[in-house]
Order: sequence, then structure tokens, then C-alpha cells
Amino acid sequence: MSTGFGIVGTGMISHFHAKAIAEIPNASVVACCDTVEERATSFAAEYGCKAYTSLGDMLADPDVHIVNVCTPSGAHRDLAVQAANAGKHVVVEKPLEITLARCDDIINACEKNGVRLCAIFPSRFSPVNLALKAAVDNGRFGRLTLADTYVKWWRTQEYYDSGGWRGTWGMDGGGAYMNQAIHQVDQLYWLMGDVVEVNGMTDTLAHERIEVEDVGVATLRFANGAIGVIEATTAAWPGLLKKTEIHGTTGTAIVEQDDVVRWEFADEDPQDAQVREQFQPGSSNTGGAADPKAISHEGHRAQLADFVEAIQQNKPAQVDGIDGRKSVEIILAIYQAAWTKQTVRLPLAGDPKRPE
Repeated sequence: MSTGFGIVGTGMISHFHAKAIAEIPNASVVACCDTVEERATSFAAEYGCKAYTSLGDMLADPDVHIVNVCTPSGAHRDLAVQAANAGKHVVVEKPLEITLARCDDIINACEKNGVRLCAIFPSRFSPVNLALKAAVDNGRFGRLTLADTYVKWWRTQEYYDSGGWRGTWGMDGGGAYMNQAIHQVDQLYWLMGDVVEVNGMTDTLAHERIEVEDVGVATLRFANGAIGVIEATTAAWPGLLKKTEIHGTTGTAIVEQDDVVRWEFADEDPQDAQVREQFQPGSSNTGGAADPKAISHEGHRAQLADFVEAIQQNKPAQVDGIDGRKSVEIILAIYQAAWTKQTVRLPLAGDPKRPE
């Protein structure tokens, strides 16, 4: 039986979903929905699916088994809940939502209706990141001491001006952290485990007419005792490759985009030379450092294929709604720390209140 996907929202990211689904065996995009009819019909013509302007009408389509929510971040909840209430499995592009309360509404609706929920984090499916995860899980770093990630990207003023929702608290939910660096925030949580303490500083230094931060630095304490740093910006011309560094008492690994810059352990493993060779510097692309369209859809393909398999085989997906909520919680803690100039403990008791 073929798995049918229905995509809600036909903006830029929806095309990554559609191209990814086209490469999954026994899966296809069967429908799309956009409130702007011209956009819906154009998307449908490109991908050979049915076009809807009403989500209710699309959800009534029996060929739609999974709904992919690809709208602006602050519009995820209502659409995801509506899909879950219709008995459809749900995929939500990052972030899951922009507040913890909204994330919980989505998670609860999926649980109540017995449907699966997937939060999109394609970086987890990158082969080099899987190798890094295996090294952490196998204890090759000894005691983990330091974990850093850097997203020093560039976005033009035109990028923010191109959509009324960009750079707003109400629909974007934040700036460089919530929109761009959230993948790396998730990656650090995935690699290092829970965050228990956060300090942060944010500002808007390079762009006009936006409410949110375009530069920020946060320090973290993980439950395992290690310390971390997350730097995020869209104000670093011309845009640098994202980078993650993991250090411990018996190992160091530095990954830049999908390249291994350093991979060194006190006890050399026969696979280490292969890792260094396979992911040698210069093998990856720019990954959206300056252009949000310049990313591969391969991570989406791998994650959506995993989700389809999880549904078909009734097993957990590699990324679920709880994972999606975690990254939002860490980012909101960073914002709260920056706003209050105080250390913030996690888990958060609720959504932080933004200063007037």
C-alpha cells in the first residue's frame, strides 16, 4: 500500500518535503493545501497532486495518510491539531511550535487520536552526525567536558522583508536561534542529553524592521555535567558553515557542515581512518549559510522514510514530538536568560514572558 502525503503550506520548505517524498518507495504527495489558490494549483501542477484551499477538504481525502505542516512557525498548532483530530499522522517542519503550550497542544492531540507525530530535524540523519552520535554513545570521548555549536550565517535585509511573518515574535517565534540554529540546538541535545542550566545574551545588530535577535551567545550546563556554548547569528557576512565541537577526556571531534575537521581519540579505532577519509574537508556544500534554498533534501528524505517505516512497522520513529519540544524549550530558556540577565534552570515551568 502506498503512503499518501498531504502538504499544508506551499512556501519554500514545502518543496524540500515534496522532493524528499518523491524519492521514498511506495510514498507520494497526493495533495497540497494553501489558502492562496494560485499557489496551491501551481504546487499541484509541479508535483502531480490534488490542490485544495481548505484544510478540511484535504483532510477528508482518504488518500491522505500523513499531513506535513509547512506553514510559518506560529501557524503550526491549529493545523497540526486539526490533522490529528481527523486521524492523520502529522509531520511538522521545525520548530514544532513557538511556545511550549502550543507544542503541548500538538503532542496531546496526536496522543489523544492515536496518531504519530514527527518533528523535522534532518541533521540527525546526516551520515557524519550519525558517526558522531555513535562515538558519543560508545563512550569514546571518555567523560564529556565541552560541547559547542556555531551557526554563523548571513541573511540579507531582503530575506526578512520578503515575508510579513519573518522576524516577528508572533509568527517566527524568534530569530537566529528559533529559525536558523534550532537544528544545532537539537543536535547538541541529541548528542549530550538534557540541558539543566542556561545563560544567554542576544541582540539585533545588523537588520532593520525585525523584532527578534540576529545575534546571540548562550552557555549551557548539561545534566551529565559538561558545559556548552551555542552561538547563533544571521549577521555574519558572507555566511560560514555551521560547526559542532565535542570534547572529552579521551576524544575530540569537530564537524563543519558535513565534513570532519578533527576526529581524534586516545584509543584509535580501525573505523576512525575511514571516517576521516569519508568526511574529509571540502566534501560538503554550503548548507544554507548565505542562501536558505541552498540545502539538500536528503535529510528530509531519510527522516520521512524513517517515519513511514515507523508507522508501517508500529515502532518508534527516530524523532518524535517530545524531541521537537525539547529544542523549543532550550531556545526559550536562552531568550529568558537574555531578557532577565539571569541564569535559567530547566525544565521550564512554562513559557517565559517577553519584556514589553
